[in-house]
Amino acid sequence: MKRPLSIATLLAAIFLGAPLHAQQEQMRPGLWEHSFTIQSQSGEMERALREMQQQLESMPPEQRKMMEQMMAAQGMQLGAGDQSISVCISKEQAARGMVPQRDDNCRQEVVERRGNTIKFTFQCAGNPPSSGEGEVTFTSPTSYSGKSTVNTTVNGQAERMVITQSGKWLSHDCGGLKSK
Repeated sequence: MKRPLSIATLLAAIFLGAPLHAQQEQMRPGLWEHSFTIQSQSGEMERALREMQQQLESMPPEQRKMMEQMMAAQGMQLGAGDQSISVCISKEQAARGMVPQRDDNCRQEVVERRGNTIKFTFQCAGNPPSSGEGEVTFTSPTSYSGKSTVNTTVNGQAERMVITQSGKWLSHDCGGLKSK
């Protein structure tokens, strides 16, 4: 039986690529948009993202609103593009220079800091488990770019994905989105 890919695993991998600590410049609090591209060996992850987007678009308005409310309760909302997520960063999180971790099953470790660049590794005990490494560079208090490699299992087969992402600060006002 073909096992569907976990969207929760995908979101965890995307956020693990988000910066852990802004080394020299303080991260600006407010609404941030995290944009990403995924390249997987099998193409399965890209297919799952397309299916998720189609499912969201075809949901009845009340069901979509409920899904958006569930995401907002986790401090996230779908961004303007089909490969972006918006997150509210509180003043306290920004002062600590941290993007909140979105998956309690994942552990991150910073292995090197050089200027505004952070190299990290991570392991997630989810289903399926995943691990990887990445690098993120803050170019200013309002933007960053990064790249992560994720090793996981999809449909019983080992899968390696490369996630390239960037983040940009959008506004001091997060609207109805709460920080987590």
